[in-house]
Amino acid sequence: MIALVDAGTGNLRSVEKALRHVLGSRDALVTTSDPQEILRADRIVMPGQGAFGDCGRALSPQAPLGSAIIQAIEAGRPYFGICLGMQILFESSEEAPGCRGLGLIAGKVVSLRSSLPSADANEPPLKVPHMGWNDLVATGSAHPLLAKAAELAGDTSRPLPYYFVHGYHALPDHPEVVAATTEYGPLKLVAAVARRNVFAVQFHPEKSQKAGLALLRAFIDWTPSF
Repeated sequence: MIALVDAGTGNLRSVEKALRHVLGSRDALVTTSDPQEILRADRIVMPGQGAFGDCGRALSPQAPLGSAIIQAIEAGRPYFGICLGMQILFESSEEAPGCRGLGLIAGKVVSLRSSLPSADANEPPLKVPHMGWNDLVATGSAHPLLAKAAELAGDTSRPLPYYFVHGYHALPDHPEVVAATTEYGPLKLVAAVARRNVFAVQFHPEKSQKAGLALLRAFIDWTPSF
């Protein structure tokens, strides 16, 4: 069973629809805010959209739901985070000063606007939030999920494009957790992070058509290696 976490902040409907499409069975997915269902699940998906502060309070390590997610991850259950579901893995975010994330990945989340260099008078300013299709650049050898997604999508000859919508981006303390990056103007942004049984992305697979569905399918079949 896959648990799609309802923390009261995420875009559940589109993620749920995409997961049901690739699963082909209504019984294999439960959308839940019940910590006990999280602990019983075989896999966990944390959707995106919403504010870091609201999500951080709902998923505080001291809160029942946050504690259940941490316990499930520590027990080896595969976790897939989408956008805010990736950012909440970090320790903090400029979006909500003083609000803590799950702290499972060392680092912080910062504003895209504050990261951009001063605008060049001869160039149009980059828009924030960043919205649109971007290719990924794998760091080192491609993570098994990204490699499998390319295989399932039937295109291993070039990077697959995914759809991004975000105004904040992650800055991990340790570069080895970065599974892929993408470019937005002069910025090289973290597009995916991975650590053991945790894989999370800044983009939205549920909005990424063929490539996104292939990535969700790859996660469903993924057996992490430790």
